[in-house]
Amino acid sequence: MTCIEGRRAVLESESPQRHPHSFPLIRAMLKSTTYILYDIPGTASKHRSWSPNVLKTRRLIRCTSRDDTRNRIVLNYKGIPHKTEWVEFPDIASVVKRIGAPHTALQRSGEPLYTVPILRDPTTNRSLAGSLQIALSLERMHPHAPKLFPPGMEETITEFDNKFVRAVVAALAPLVISRSWAQLCEGSKDYFRTTRERMFGGPLEQFSAPGAATAARWAAVREALEPFARDADTRGASDTFLMGERETYADIVAASWLGWTCRVWGSDTQESAELEAWHSGRWGRLTRAFKEWEYVDTPSASDSAKL
Repeated sequence: MTCIEGRRAVLESESPQRHPHSFPLIRAMLKSTTYILYDIPGTASKHRSWSPNVLKTRRLIRCTSRDDTRNRIVLNYKGIPHKTEWVEFPDIASVVKRIGAPHTALQRSGEPLYTVPILRDPTTNRSLAGSLQIALSLERMHPHAPKLFPPGMEETITEFDNKFVRAVVAALAPLVISRSWAQLCEGSKDYFRTTRERMFGGPLEQFSAPGAATAARWAAVREALEPFARDADTRGASDTFLMGERETYADIVAASWLGWTCRVWGSDTQESAELEAWHSGRWGRLTRAFKEWEYVDTPSASDSAKL
């Protein structure tokens, strides 16, 4: 596997393909009272949740159940009840197989790829996997909740997800891969380093070492973000959101990946400050707009959630 192929494997761990058996599960899951959300623990966040793919689902769970969709000051969330179960990287495949969750994608070898997030209904033992799949399914499971895929926009937003990963996240990954490793729990570090160094083709630290190469990578990230900022500016509906005057799943995608970068790089660093200031401050406004939805399980969740 080449470095580029490996990078895509780790970044595109959530294939946009729709699982053929997912939609019949939706009706069965509707009677659930408390979902279980599987996540990978780390130290970059006080609530231990750091994975951008899982953060997309955490934000989604609240956003699809919100009482008010426009006034951010008076947000009042109903919330979809759920609790977190933590799983280390080496254990994901065995956990997925044990609970009977679907694979997220197929690798080039044809072998199934197992990733988080996974959302399970313990009353029916039915599961959904992958943040995009979960988002599309919850949109159908809660038809009267505010829409994150407005009518006629599902294909556009799905395409946005694909493009953002292939352009922006591919540029970001080398910069944050070693810092993602550094904040993992000990149960995941060896596995993560071994698999990612095989994918990227070298020691993780070499991709973000101070110097001209790292500066060029940051410049590439800004360049990759340019068309997304330009498209949003052309729409002219919001200086914060990308697809219109209110948030959509596209905003959750961008905010989760960029928030991941600032979280593991360090929110008080020059690099994070510059990223947030790019394109007239659009990315800073976007990530800040979603910060309140990052908590684990409840707004007052303890930092010491048990594994």
